[in-house]
Formats: sequence, C-alpha cells, structure tokens
Amino acid sequence: MADDQSTEQTFGFQAEVKQLLHLMVHSLYSDREIFLRELISNASDANDKLRFEAIAAPELLSEGTDLGISVSIDQEAGVLAVSDSGIGMSQQEIIEHLGTIAHSGTSKFLDQLTGDSRKDSQLIGQFGVGFYSAFIVADEVEVLSRRADLSPAQGVRWRSDGQGEFAVDTVTRESRGTEVRLKLKDDAKEFLEEHRVRALIRKYSDHISFPVRLKQQGEQDKEDKQDKGDNEPVNSAQALWTRPRADVSDEQYLEFYKHIAHDFAEPLTWSHNKVEGKREYTSLLYIPSVAPYDLWNREAPKGLKLYVQRVFISDQATHFLPLYLRFVRGVIDCRDLSLNVSRELLQNDPHVGAIRSALTKRVLDLIAKLAEKEPEKYQTFWQQFGEVLKEGLAEDPSNKDRIAKLLRFHSTVSEGDKPTRSLADYCAAQESEQKKIYYLVADSLSVARSSPHLEIFRERGIEVLLLVDRIDEWVLQYFTEFDGRPLKDVTRGELDLDAVDTAAKDQQDDTTGEDSPFIARVKEALGDQVDAVRVSHRLKESSACLVLGEDELGFQMREMLKAAGHEAPTGMPSLELNMEHPLVRRLSREESDDDFSRLALLVLDLARLAEGRQLEDPAGYTRRLNDFLLALGLDDSPPVEERA
Repeated sequence: MADDQSTEQTFGFQAEVKQLLHLMVHSLYSDREIFLRELISNASDANDKLRFEAIAAPELLSEGTDLGISVSIDQEAGVLAVSDSGIGMSQQEIIEHLGTIAHSGTSKFLDQLTGDSRKDSQLIGQFGVGFYSAFIVADEVEVLSRRADLSPAQGVRWRSDGQGEFAVDTVTRESRGTEVRLKLKDDAKEFLEEHRVRALIRKYSDHISFPVRLKQQGEQDKEDKQDKGDNEPVNSAQALWTRPRADVSDEQYLEFYKHIAHDFAEPLTWSHNKVEGKREYTSLLYIPSVAPYDLWNREAPKGLKLYVQRVFISDQATHFLPLYLRFVRGVIDCRDLSLNVSRELLQNDPHVGAIRSALTKRVLDLIAKLAEKEPEKYQTFWQQFGEVLKEGLAEDPSNKDRIAKLLRFHSTVSEGDKPTRSLADYCAAQESEQKKIYYLVADSLSVARSSPHLEIFRERGIEVLLLVDRIDEWVLQYFTEFDGRPLKDVTRGELDLDAVDTAAKDQQDDTTGEDSPFIARVKEALGDQVDAVRVSHRLKESSACLVLGEDELGFQMREMLKAAGHEAPTGMPSLELNMEHPLVRRLSREESDDDFSRLALLVLDLARLAEGRQLEDPAGYTRRLNDFLLALGLDDSPPVEERA
C-alpha cells in the first residue's frame, strides 16, 4: 500500500515519448488489444530476470519461488491490472525505463512513423516500447514496483495520464515485483469482461512459461469462487520450445515469435529442432520479415534467448550464431552448459562452438529452403537482410559456398528494381565458351545500368551482374570464384573477352595506336590525374571511361575508408578513349595546346561523371564545358520573343 507520508515528484516525459503517446492515443485504435500481450510479456521477462539473478543471489527468492503472472479485473472501479512476482524496479530504474524510450533509438523510431496505424503498431514492437501501448485503452496508468533486493519501504509508485508528465513517489510495498494498473477509458470497458480477457490471454500468451491467472475483484461471490480453488492458469504455462512440434500450431509459433522478438510483423519462416546425444539442446529459430532499426549497428545487443534446462540465462546470447546472422530471433535451451554462464565461459566452452556451427548451418539451410520453395518470401528476405548476409562471405569461410548460392543480383538481363539473378542462374545462361562471371560495382542501379563499361557486353550479348550494395567491393575481396568460374570486374584491367573482335585492334594505324603521339599528348595534358591513357576496345557509344588497375582500391572502398576516418591509399585510374567518338576525333584535331588541355580535361570529367563520381572542381568543369560550346559557334539570332 502507499505510504501517506511519501513525497511525490513530478517529471516531464522525454520529448520523443510525448510524440509516441500521442500516436498511441490517436493512431492505433484498431490495434488496441495489443496492450495486454505487451504487459504480460514484460511481466514474463521480469520473472525470467529474477530467476537468473537468483542463481548468484538465492536470497532474492526469499519471498517465494513460485513465479507467476496475475491479470486482475475490477469492474466496479473500471481497473485492469497485470502483476508479476519478478525482479521489480527501483525508483531510479522506473524513472529511466518509463520516462524515456531507453536504448530504443528514439530519433530513428520517430523518423519511421508513418501515420498508418497498422505500420506504426509494428514499429512499436520493433523499438521495444510496448509498455506505452497501455495508453491506448487507459485514461491513467499506475505502476507499483519494488526491486527484489530492496526493502518494503523502498517501493515506488509511478503514475501518468499520458499528457506529458508523470509522477513518482516512494511507497511501502510488501511484495517484490511489479503491478501495472490501468484505469480504462469508457470505450475500453470490453477489457473488463472475463471472457474477453481470457480469450486474449489464450490467444497471445498461451506460450508464456509462467502461469497467467485471471482474478476478479469487487464482487464477493467472485472472490469466494476463487477461494474455493477456481484459480487455475488460463494459459498452458509450458515453454513452447519444450513441446513436440506436432503439438504446436502455426498460430502458436507466430505468437511466440511476437513475444520474444517484440515484433508485430509475422516472421517469414522458422525452424524448431531438438538435438539429442552427446550434446543435447533445443532450438527454435525465426527469420523475421522486417529488419530491426539497428541492424547495421554491429555493436548493438544481438543474439538468441538462452536457457539452460529451462532456466533463463540471457536474452542477448551472441555466441551461438555469427554476426552476419544477427537478424535471426529465437530461443536455445541447452542441457550441458553451466548455470553460472558468463561471457568468458561461453567463449571457451567447446560445446558452444559445436552448437554454433550446427545452428549456423541450420539457419542457412532454412534460408535456402525459403529461396527454393517460396521465392516471393525470399525476395522479401533478400531486400531486408541480403546485404547483411553478404558479410558472411568474408567472415565465415567454412560456409562461403552455402552463402554464395543464396546471393541475388541485379544484372543487365534482369528487369525492375528487384535483384533476382542467382549465380547459378548466371552460369546456366552462359555461352559454353564463356569462362568468367562478369560484374560491375556502382553506387546505384541507375549508375550501373548506364555505365560505359557495359557497352561492349551489350553488343556481344554477355550478361553482367550489377552490384550496388555498399559492402560489395569489400566482400568480393574474399569471394573470387563460383563453381570453378573466376569473377571478373569489368571496370578493372585489360578487357579480355573471347567475343572481342581482335581484328579491329589490328586495323589501328599509327596515329591512333597505343604508342601514338596523340595518346602521349593526352597523357601529358592530364598529368598525374590518370595513371595511363590508352585506346579502348570496350566503348561503343561513350567518349571515354576510367579503368582501375587489378590491385587498386575501388571508388566504393575509398569512400568507406573515408567515412570511417581512414586515409585511402592513393591510386589513379587509367583513361580509355573511344577513337571513333566525335568528341575524341575533335580532340585529335586540336592544334592549340591550351585548347587541347581544356578539352582533354573535359573528356576526363565526363568519364568521371559517367562513373557517378563527384568532381573535385565543378566550377572548372563548367568553364571548360562553356568554352567548348562557345567554340562550336552559337546562333546570333535574337530570342524568339524579340522575333515576334
């Protein structure tokens, strides 16, 4: 009960919480029943955390070892309450956890709000702010809590109407754990009906491993009914992953995923497996359909929920899957690990390495099955997680071949903005004499498709894979062949196509050959801006292109190093000229050294722009372009309006 002598303090919500509460109240009416699942899930987590902390401090369970969850209905007062006997919160913890969106990426969260109730309700789960869903149905929310290691006099009460402020004061609370009391809105009184609440518990929380009991208050006959023992758990109170697969429905698997992942979107697929023998463990692994907001933060907490003989250990067990599979959600329950598991023990435990290897293969097989059986779902997977999966090519050599088969690419023969070509597709479509897999790295699909490097390939009907993810160039340093065929970057080195008409090279005369005075003059004009100048045999329409050396860092890698604060090694590309292009022919006829230099620089700038690069001197490029256009001769006729 509350201590009447306590002093209440009032605090303002974090600004982002105010916006979130406004969303809850005004945008999520159609999804209002989600509040009960979120509160019960939070209660389950609190019980799990107490059980774990009690391994090292058994005295935390001095008030009892029977951990459960209670949902209470008081129709007379219009109050619904969810309580647990878990770890509880101190005053400082309750201020931090309920006054801010702690550790949830607040600005990112709010940036993604759309105003669409269904989409925004999914975001709530992704960002771990489910507690605030209570304000969908409540005019006022009161939280009573005491941490298990604190005295009854150190209980705390938090209350708010969701309008911008919350109040906190100290109370005397005899029992550990937390109780969340909702003063329901007039249009939410359906959640005071026993049959409605009972149905929601069974629908959303049947998989909770703690008993969820439903109590009614305010009517003596109902209390008498409970006193007679009619207070059995509403849910099955059995950990879902411990049940045989045949006994678990798809609906139960889906609800369990939403519980452990705090994700309102359904997963793409899952795998439930029990291993017996030398190493005994059970795993339940899910592939989400929507990437979390912090997917690219490799330092953010990731991992599976770890249990040892159904005792909760950690909800961020990172040692059982490699980092490139950090999007996987699920549970692993081991039999042989020590209960006093620490990060160091996990790193050195030989069982962990073996389980990690087995789970990694299981996930990759699950993804491969999705690609084979449900290509539309796999397209969703690839759009959300394909770029992360590619990291495995560099980080997991033992599974490189498995990962390679899962890759999907844009290509010169694919249409639309979805990558659909696998390496197997590419190889199957190759002409028998083609020995290489050709690819091009670019910053965007539009830049890739318009690259001058593709001109000879289009003419010869040779497919080129278009790689536009920011990590592609880094990854391909570790992945150089597939099915015995080497991968070749079409923007690097000399072009060696079997289909190139070598007779055309023999027809070059001395004025346009590699050693011609013209080529030497262009190199002299460009100086150290290029490594070399040569005649191109890959261009058909463009005037020039830039070609990297085989061992040079590409433009993408240079940008990545700069973004990380590192200095990129210096290196210059070569310039290849299309001797049949009118602009290059015009350059070859220029006698003035100054005009020749300006026009040569203009050709180089055009080649840079075709690569999607930023010009170091945009103003100089503009002047050179203006000078060239003026030199062509302009029409001196008066403007159209003056002619009229």
